[in-house]
Amino acid sequence: MKGAVVIALLVTLAMIHFMAEPASAVTCEDVNNALDPCLSYLTGGGAPSSGCCNGVRILISMAPTTSDRQTACQCAKDAASRNPNLREDAAAALPSKCGVQTNIPISPNIDCSSIS
Repeated sequence: MKGAVVIALLVTLAMIHFMAEPASAVTCEDVNNALDPCLSYLTGGGAPSSGCCNGVRILISMAPTTSDRQTACQCAKDAASRNPNLREDAAAALPSKCGVQTNIPISPNIDCSSIS
């Protein structure tokens, strides 16, 4: 009987832990997948594709919290630093060209801890 009570208590605690667990945080894989359709725009300029703009919207929706936005920023920063052909002017203009507002910059020169 005592063992059953302990098991029931452990199961209850585990359920509470998982119920209180926040939604999955954004990952660099998520950010890379969302922005992958933007690569040709970010390196060549012109107009972003509809797939690129959809990716930007998806990225924004994946990062509702400050922590998520800072993580997404760091992932975008890391990706930008790995791509020497990135045009910072194109990256800075991407949200407005897609008709969205976001404070998740794509730049190798951003301090992501300042993102709110």
